[in-house]
Amino acid sequence: MRKAVILAGGTGTRLSPMTKIVNKHLLPVGRYPMIYWSLFKLQEANVKDILIITSRDHLDSFQQLLGDGKEFGVRLSYAVQEEASGIAAALSIAKTFVQNEKFLVLLGDNLFDDKLTPFIEEFKKQEDGAYILLKKVQNPNRYGIARIDEKTNKVYELIEKPNIKGPAYCVTGIYMYDPTVFSFIEQVSPSTRGELEITDVNLIYVKRQAMAFSFLKEWWIDAGTPESLFEANYHYFTRERAAGGYDD
Repeated sequence: MRKAVILAGGTGTRLSPMTKIVNKHLLPVGRYPMIYWSLFKLQEANVKDILIITSRDHLDSFQQLLGDGKEFGVRLSYAVQEEASGIAAALSIAKTFVQNEKFLVLLGDNLFDDKLTPFIEEFKKQEDGAYILLKKVQNPNRYGIARIDEKTNKVYELIEKPNIKGPAYCVTGIYMYDPTVFSFIEQVSPSTRGELEITDVNLIYVKRQAMAFSFLKEWWIDAGTPESLFEANYHYFTRERAAGGYDD
């Protein structure tokens, strides 16, 4: 797999007032801006061709910080999402970039330790369809939850923030798609929030029995709230200190 899309737009309302002037993906996590961790993971997996989708207000900041990607050993290009109209709407912008290839999508505020390579290799074995990564959580009412059949390795139901007690498997912001995803995006309608929801797109794959999955085994977090951003910083600083990367 050669191509990946990092979605780094949105308004970051849960992190306001910091995000009134700074895109949340540029906030510090450990010693780097948050967006670096997605790039490190793609570089580690030898995914070289990367599109970053962000808002017009913050495009210059990303370009000044990251340039053409040479510093990371990748090729970066950029696109603008004019309105915060949902993950699926942002993803639709990548159609020309992706063309007819399978590709990987990262939500830029999802941080994780697992290597992507084994999951990419599994997805390559699929002729078509989609592939998502799941993580066991104890508070499923905060997440989109997948119900799965481990015998067939298929997702058979997706539920947004169900009123159930844990544990359950949440859908992380790591997706892999075939190019038919763009035609599926055209089939969904805006939700009550006025957004094109990625869950609605994924449900089309689920109904076609074309949504496979694997589990993240190591640390993962959605760093979109002040509490989780703090946890992410603690994780990376602790890891670096244990490796001798920081002086006391």
